[in-house]
Amino acid sequence: MSTGADSLKSILFALGANFLIAVAKTAGAVFTGSSSMLAEAIHSFADCSNQALLLWGMREGKRGPTPEHPLGRGKAIYFWSFIVALMLFSMGGLFSIYEGVHRLGADEPLENAWVAIAILVFGIAAESVSLWGCLREVNKDRGDQGLWQWFRSSRQSELLVVLAEDIAALGGLALALAAISLTLVSGDPMWDAIGSIAIGALLVVVAILVGVEIKALLIGQSVEPRVLDRMRAHLAAHDEVVTVYNVVTQQLGRDIMVAVKAKMRPADTGHALVDAINRVEKSFRSAFPQVQWLFFEPDLSD
Repeated sequence: MSTGADSLKSILFALGANFLIAVAKTAGAVFTGSSSMLAEAIHSFADCSNQALLLWGMREGKRGPTPEHPLGRGKAIYFWSFIVALMLFSMGGLFSIYEGVHRLGADEPLENAWVAIAILVFGIAAESVSLWGCLREVNKDRGDQGLWQWFRSSRQSELLVVLAEDIAALGGLALALAAISLTLVSGDPMWDAIGSIAIGALLVVVAILVGVEIKALLIGQSVEPRVLDRMRAHLAAHDEVVTVYNVVTQQLGRDIMVAVKAKMRPADTGHALVDAINRVEKSFRSAFPQVQWLFFEPDLSD
């Protein structure tokens, strides 16, 4: 459950940084003939497209319920996040590997390598700002979880994707810088081609990790375990509730659906029982404002 993380801010940070970096890398690739730089330019333009898709997914996910979609369209962000993972895999990873393999046998010298190095250093600085902005929002959401644990359990697919992209981008820039530096020192363009292959392999790995997490959300996941524990504890703390039998949740983008089955304290009338349930529901919605659909079933046994 988000505690103030702003996914939109992280996406805009990343979009601005990636556009500036993409333009600089493209100029550098044309000027130097570097395969690693070209791979990085394609990667950055793909990232810009990815962030545009995430913005579209967030917009679509805010559309309200309809008769055909009674629980709204919140899961649209998961679909577009999965498309982003596919683009990262194909346009970023596979293209970079192809470009590197294609250049392995070529003897084309690397020109103006210092220009490429300067652009990569600028890219690392800009991407670091983007990652800083993303991590600031992630830290608002992850609490005392480690970063990897948060990545595996988070239900904020757009924030998860931006974090993965930023880390992959910084890693790719570092690999490109190392490859071009080795080419400059050794005079062997093979290092530049190897750098492109390494960048592609990194992007493929990141894309697969992101795809696996988004697939789980697309199929349907509950809220995070830590949030579910808080929900059960909140219900059990009410005097009106004797036993919480079951709490079933479904994460729908930013929204949550909850179904509760519980044993209520005996009431004198049916109206009194309904009033007690309404009090519990009102308190529950106040404690968990992302809950948009709440179904409460009183029962005597599970």
